[in-house]
Amino acid sequence: MTRSILRAAEWTLGVDIDEEAAQGVSAVCLACGKQSAVSADDRLAVEIWALKHTGLNPGHRRYKATAETHWRVTPAEGNPYRESDDRHDRADE
Repeated sequence: MTRSILRAAEWTLGVDIDEEAAQGVSAVCLACGKQSAVSADDRLAVEIWALKHTGLNPGHRRYKATAETHWRVTPAEGNPYRESDDRHDRADE
């Protein structure tokens, strides 16, 4: 059995732009716990939901907004894993 030890390698961290890694924003009413749908495009739909929710429930005026972003770690230039990732990406094409 052969073993390899990778002592040091550089990696990069960035936003995952894969279609399956949805980005989004949502809000939850702190008075009753109702939550808006997640909006992937922009926050306007969530803001409108909060305003309508307060309109229907005048005492519900505080919300917790949550933005969700997925990250991906990728091998940097010179990292031995980068070559294997490049081969894998070309095989997918």
